[in-house]
Amino acid sequence: MEERLQKLMGQAGIASRRESEKMIRDGRVKINGRVAQIGDKADPNKDRIEVDGRKLARPETQHIYIALNKPKGVLSSTEDEMEQGRQTVRDLIDLPGHLYPVGRLDKQSEGLMLMTNDGQLAHQLTHPRYGHEKTYRVEIEGDIHPAQLDQWRQGVMLDGRLTAPVRITVLEQFPDLTRLEIIMREGRKRQIRRIAAEFGHPVRQLKRLRIGPLQLGNLAPGKWRYLKPQEVAALRQATNKPSKKPSSPKPRGKS
Repeated sequence: MEERLQKLMGQAGIASRRESEKMIRDGRVKINGRVAQIGDKADPNKDRIEVDGRKLARPETQHIYIALNKPKGVLSSTEDEMEQGRQTVRDLIDLPGHLYPVGRLDKQSEGLMLMTNDGQLAHQLTHPRYGHEKTYRVEIEGDIHPAQLDQWRQGVMLDGRLTAPVRITVLEQFPDLTRLEIIMREGRKRQIRRIAAEFGHPVRQLKRLRIGPLQLGNLAPGKWRYLKPQEVAALRQATNKPSKKPSSPKPRGKS
């Protein structure tokens, strides 16, 4: 039976669907000797599918799910694309086979990352349709004004589009710094850092504590653990329920 290439690559544990699409666009995938294009389909039982010159293996029979506490300074990718010898999250997990991150954290951020070879679950967890909540502990410079926090909660123009509403709780506030808890469903590139900088309060520290039902807990920086069966079940259940369009939240915490 024919399936889209990115789905087959995800099932084989090569990469997430989004990363697979990039590999296809980069000309790294072939079907029966022909360079593949986005939208191509193939039957793994009849066609020869190659990724970087290697034949695509059949889907892996055992899926792996790992929670990792990414330290600051580590890339949240499977390889250093610029070949500068930088450490990646894949380097922190001493296991064979394909593992890739679900979502990203920028190099200077830290905290919870999910690593897996389950391409289908990875796709569902990162797809905007599902809008899974993520919780961040953020330290910014200065004493941010309540009006700015209210604006941030309701939405800010970023790249010509209004950001989705977020929930913000002020944990601590001093003249030189403010500590926040931010809960959001959206995840544009460096979104928290860019908004904070726009308000004149650059981020000092950013740590992700939660992805949907999955919690970082007391996992030490640079360490990882296998997910418990009930955690995997909770993630799967979360992907079966597309989120409703978020409504404007009520301000929480000190403001």
